[in-house]
Amino acid sequence: MREFAFELRLCAHLESREEVVSRQLGASVHGTGNRILDVVTVAPGPAFEGRVALTPDEIPAGVLDADVGAGRWRRVSEAFDGPPERAHRLAEAGADAGFLELTRRDGQRVVRQVARYPDDWFGRIVGIENKPDLGTPGDLDFQLRHDAALGLLDEVVLATESYVTRAHLNRIPEAVGVWRVDFAADDPITVVREATPLDPDAPGVEILDERGLETRVGFASPDEKAAKRRRLAERAFGKGWRTYGLPACAESKRGREAGAATLPYCAFKERLVDAASECGPDCPGYEPGDAPDADRDAERAARTAWTPDAGEKRTQTALDRFN
Repeated sequence: MREFAFELRLCAHLESREEVVSRQLGASVHGTGNRILDVVTVAPGPAFEGRVALTPDEIPAGVLDADVGAGRWRRVSEAFDGPPERAHRLAEAGADAGFLELTRRDGQRVVRQVARYPDDWFGRIVGIENKPDLGTPGDLDFQLRHDAALGLLDEVVLATESYVTRAHLNRIPEAVGVWRVDFAADDPITVVREATPLDPDAPGVEILDERGLETRVGFASPDEKAAKRRRLAERAFGKGWRTYGLPACAESKRGREAGAATLPYCAFKERLVDAASECGPDCPGYEPGDAPDADRDAERAARTAWTPDAGEKRTQTALDRFN
């Protein structure tokens, strides 16, 4: 549970930097589920305000890839590639996200964008691997080598509470930056080693699997990496980092660490807890009760530029799409 608490507290701190912060996001181009990033930060680009105003939700990649414009209506079957079932599913997903308008005209379902998508809404993307205790590295070596070789991100950082020795640095790819984190300090992050910028515009090599002396790799083109970066930024924007549950127990109360009021704090354990795996009748301190009444969307809106009400009026225009 140490890594879970470390991750939430780090996210709460990073949110003060006015970047989009998210956690547990896939960062593979070819290997499905091959690499999950602990934390991702996305810096605002020139059109960030336009993206914020568009919709608070993630816009699915299949919707953004479709031939749908903001000017004229198009038949759903013509705007989306693939079988009709896929086309209608994507159109509905885009409408539910508040990015598409969907209705019927002359007996056909038609679709258009509510506004143009601002391609340059995001800038630098940084991946952060959390390893509070470097004495238990797990898959750290593979994870960091994967990120450095693929070059999907602009920078990769290792965050730890451990004292970082030269021996540790020698085992970490040179491009990876290292932070030592002390949440008791006024400024929790000390940069032990600066990250070397990667090149997302260049081809990359993705390490897919390692078995003994055999390594299986895939090659990622600049276009494939660009498409994945957009999906990663969109996922981070829509998901955020407050994706945990709060304990339904009398011992649960609102966490006040790092200025965040909705962290899953347990008074019995006197620490942050992962409610999904730690809380319930098997816990010796469990007392039946309701989860804290905490509005995580409201807290995100109060601390960042993101707003849950963005595009609300446009979303309502899609409600007649089945009439």
